[in-house]
Amino acid sequence: MFTDVTIVARSDASIHTSATGGLAVRRTGPSRLHLISTAATPLGGDEIKIRVVVEAGARLELGSVAATIALPAAGRADSSTRWLIEVDEGGELACDPEPTIVAGGADHTTSTVARLHSDSRVRIAEHVQIGRGVTDAAIGGRWSGSMRVDVGEHPVLRHRLVLGPGEISRGHRGLSSTFVYPDPRPEMVSSKEYAARLRLAAVPGAGIADPSGTPTLTTVLADRVFAAREIAAELS
Repeated sequence: MFTDVTIVARSDASIHTSATGGLAVRRTGPSRLHLISTAATPLGGDEIKIRVVVEAGARLELGSVAATIALPAAGRADSSTRWLIEVDEGGELACDPEPTIVAGGADHTTSTVARLHSDSRVRIAEHVQIGRGVTDAAIGGRWSGSMRVDVGEHPVLRHRLVLGPGEISRGHRGLSSTFVYPDPRPEMVSSKEYAARLRLAAVPGAGIADPSGTPTLTTVLADRVFAAREIAAELS
């Protein structure tokens, strides 16, 4: 199944949406939308594309009603989700969907490409867990995620992480990852957990209200995604 979602938030507070395939979009507030599953997706062989555009001066909060479960299909394990994000001058975006759960035997890939104006405010979060439970995780699922962010003409993030058997995640099954721009908070590395907030390269000539704000990436690995999210909140 191919699922194609487009969301355009406009400066007059109107929001245009279109969706085909296994997802629908519901407006749940003046500037808030939720993605709703209308079919079992992603299964092996499924592709999901979500395009989000926040026009100049517009504001958008985007979440999802429930977790996404990636399942293998007969004879095929791979599935994918692509996020294409654009935020224009003065636009604000908070994108924080519920976790993606990769079931045993599934192989799911997520890619996020974001193009941001220097005078925008953006938070993009991703939460992942391998296996619906310990038994399911023992079967072995795999997730690969990449994030590419440009602010204006400046590349600020090229990031990739893989969860699954034998990967450098050292057996951790849960991930919480959040990109924030701009973010004046200092770097922080946990002394007890696999968790860190790192400041990325400053954007030259950024027209943001707080010139000390630069992009940050917070990454947390834990046994389960809910624990990872709690640890990430503690870093805040």
